[in-house]
Amino acid sequence: MKKIKPIFKEFFNQNRKEKIKLFSIDFVCVLIACAFGAFATVSVMIPNGLTSGGLTGVVRIIQNYISMDFSVLYYIGSFIIIAAAGITMGFTEVKKLILISVLYPAVLMFFEYTDFRLLEEKDLILAAIFCGAFSGVCSGIVFWRGYSFSGTDAIAKMIRKKLLPQFSQSKIMVAIDAIVIIISAFIFGRNIALYALVTQVIISKTIDVIIFGFESKIIQLEIITMKGDEITEYIVKEIGRGVSRHTVKGAYTDTVRSELRLLCSPRESISVKRKIAKIDPGAFVTVIKVDNVWGSGKGFGDIDKD
Repeated sequence: MKKIKPIFKEFFNQNRKEKIKLFSIDFVCVLIACAFGAFATVSVMIPNGLTSGGLTGVVRIIQNYISMDFSVLYYIGSFIIIAAAGITMGFTEVKKLILISVLYPAVLMFFEYTDFRLLEEKDLILAAIFCGAFSGVCSGIVFWRGYSFSGTDAIAKMIRKKLLPQFSQSKIMVAIDAIVIIISAFIFGRNIALYALVTQVIISKTIDVIIFGFESKIIQLEIITMKGDEITEYIVKEIGRGVSRHTVKGAYTDTVRSELRLLCSPRESISVKRKIAKIDPGAFVTVIKVDNVWGSGKGFGDIDKD
């Protein structure tokens, strides 16, 4: 027993060091992402009188009626959403939101203090483009590291879990952003709302490029794992995608495993990858680029129309 205790102690120390190392990398990446996002909002969007979807758009609307710093209003909105997420989805989901919810508004405050503007004079087209690009880089890095903003993502998850489980999270997110932009049209004018739409499209495209490079918007994952039940449950219930499942046997080891196959977006593939790494680090995952999909599955083109 005396020999076993030092072994366990060494194992836990190594595990702790690995977690600290991973969190340090995450923190640096998220800090860089927040800098891109805060710069897009404070140095590009606000000085040019533009807006966006999600929580950023909601705060811009509120700021039109309340004379308060953007960062302070964003802090308030973030923690309201965190509280709602904790009540509806539990602490596991809240953990993914806390880091961004604390760090991002703090970086916003820093950029508000510097009062730096990217464009020398107002140019709505350039502002919409650069705001979308910088915000997309921000969101792409955050999603790549497995974190989430306490904004559209969190609200969409809550709505899907409690009210609309038949709809995918991505569709609910699009609907929320659309509602915010439509409301913005009545407050800031139709032109500003249309520029916000341009910004949202650029954000979406930039996120896909950051996460998966210049690849297809549809990814096929083939997963060989010993934890087929747990991974399937996560994909079906949390990601909202269907899974084909087969039993396979390795020719070299004669070990029986589950083979899972699914189609998803690049952003969803990152979430699946991170979950697999936690559930079954020994799993084997193949990623295949897909140009198009025809079929009756949600989010794909109809075979009789494409």
